[in-house]
Amino acid sequence: MGKTPRFEQARSHQRNPLPSSIFVERLNSMGIHSLSLTVLLLAAVSQAAPLNAATDPRAPAREPMAELVYRQVLLDGGIPELKTACADAALFGFNLRLQELRNRLIDIAPAPQPFEAVIANAEALMVCKAPASTQTVLSRISPAPGSQRRAWLRLSWQAANASLDHAQAALALRRLANGDLTALNFEQLTVGYGDDGLPLTRAALDLLVEHELSLDRSAEAVMVLFAGRERGALGARRLALAAELLQGLGNDQHSTLLESALDQAAADQAWGLAEDLLRLQLKFDLAAGGDGLRPRQRLERLANRLDDRYTLWELVRGDLDQQDAATLLEQELRSPRQPGGHAAVEAHQSAPPVSVPSEFK
Repeated sequence: MGKTPRFEQARSHQRNPLPSSIFVERLNSMGIHSLSLTVLLLAAVSQAAPLNAATDPRAPAREPMAELVYRQVLLDGGIPELKTACADAALFGFNLRLQELRNRLIDIAPAPQPFEAVIANAEALMVCKAPASTQTVLSRISPAPGSQRRAWLRLSWQAANASLDHAQAALALRRLANGDLTALNFEQLTVGYGDDGLPLTRAALDLLVEHELSLDRSAEAVMVLFAGRERGALGARRLALAAELLQGLGNDQHSTLLESALDQAAADQAWGLAEDLLRLQLKFDLAAGGDGLRPRQRLERLANRLDDRYTLWELVRGDLDQQDAATLLEQELRSPRQPGGHAAVEAHQSAPPVSVPSEFK
């Protein structure tokens, strides 16, 4: 048997028995030629499939918005109606409609407009796949610090990211951080949607790193990575990337960056991060042909102050002249979860401030 026509498939579902185009034609045949946009849109979207329709073979076939309805929306529709039309055009790949809707949205609410109107206009343009126009609309306002500014900056990043405008995307994230890059570690931004329709998110800090790298600003990316303050696998990945980037910089530059990062870690009492940075400094000094004496001494002093015997053991275990000390430390090495063990450094990060000798710096 031949394939059932799409119209017959639509009729076979009780939920959506009447395509919108036929609905409009029947109204016209009844002498009803002028309808409110609300009624027209109701007819146009009455066949809307569930959110998971793209992955559900049982979902009813959906028809695009009828031409008559679309033209009425384009002529008289407000931002919500135009946004609905944008979603429909994007779903069915109607590029001409998308362009017409973009042109309408960019001019529908000229400045000045209240915050809510600007955000609604910008969100509609994003649905219409016009991130550059979204940036234009958002540039019409600059909210004061607070929840409105945060929403404005998040949408500004979304538009810039979609436009591959890495400079503006990085600027939006730095403004969102408001001088505290560590805060971006807790700012989750949507970067896409999974097959189940749920949003996929990433930390704004990692996104800022990628924008800086796209702009060939490796030094800035390194400083953002150092602000991550993460332990575990994520922290290790960030530190590994920072090390890789530092090796690509000149010796003077990576030394300066490491010293700046050490100052930040000390100011924030982030001693675990400080030890990791000193390990990097030791690694780079040895790779450059140095003896590693200064970073080794600094790391040893800090480890002694923190009673971090695991780090002390790491420093002496490969030294043939200190095998007795290494054996003693190995015997005394406590469980990682007990005070003084190699995991105790994390506890110091949330403990009362520790007085670190000035020679650490």
